[in-house]
Amino acid sequence: MAIISDIEETTNSTPPSEQEKKGNSTMLPNSANGLDMDKYSWGQSLQEVSITAPVPTGTKSRQITCEIKKKSLKLGLKGEPAMIIIEGELFGPVKVDESFWHLEDQKTVSVLLTKSDERNWWKSLVKGGPEIDTQKVEPEPSRLGDLDPELRSTVEKMMFDQRQKEMGRPTSDEIQQQELLKKFDFSKMKRVDKFSNMA
Repeated sequence: MAIISDIEETTNSTPPSEQEKKGNSTMLPNSANGLDMDKYSWGQSLQEVSITAPVPTGTKSRQITCEIKKKSLKLGLKGEPAMIIIEGELFGPVKVDESFWHLEDQKTVSVLLTKSDERNWWKSLVKGGPEIDTQKVEPEPSRLGDLDPELRSTVEKMMFDQRQKEMGRPTSDEIQQQELLKKFDFSKMKRVDKFSNMA
């Protein structure tokens, strides 16, 4: 119980970082399609979210507390004083059985979260945190071939729509609607109206 109260005190007394002060204004994503924060960095692909957090050199695994739940994450260090690195509701649900953490070289904690929905980019790691501009996200081209056909077509459509929006051109859905309108014969519709008026 003492650890929990220490954790809460530490969380409340931690001054917000410069990025956290900016609130929900969108930012350019880092090279991993996430953000570099004061206490950690996160990145993402359509399938996974990866987090790296530096910890004091010599940290042991037993000193780390990491609770991965379907919709939340808590990562920190036990002890006096306890330190919270991340705590909050995740931007999207994750597959707990396919998510894990490990300690590298006793100085870096890595967390891998497997997204439940592999079709969307996360705007932030935790809800209420700094958001990235998902229009600026760049998926790895080499990974597209690894996706199943349905997911690959979804990703390619998203990429096409993103490029079209940037150039001020219609998206794939808008193009499809235009094509349908071209095929639709309005002259037949007018004839139907004439017959209905005659009746």
